Amino acid sequence: MSALKLTQIGNSVGVILPKEMLAKMNLGKGDTVYLSEAASGGYLLSPYDADFARQMEAARRVMKKRRNVLRELAK
Repeated sequence: MSALKLTQIGNSVGVILPKEMLAKMNLGKGDTVYLSEAASGGYLLSPYDADFARQMEAARRVMKKRRNVLRELAK
């Protein structure tokens, strides 16, 4: 566990993530991270968006099921 300090950034407050943590999460300047509540009552910071992943899985199912229709529409 790492202790992070809150820092004034303009009119907002931000957290500076250590270089090692960014490298481990494969993140860089401008990337988006998601904050979600964990089952334990805490919070989880992640580059993974669970809602987006569910939407993409639903889209993949539709694309697989309607493959021929999509192929015809692409002509």
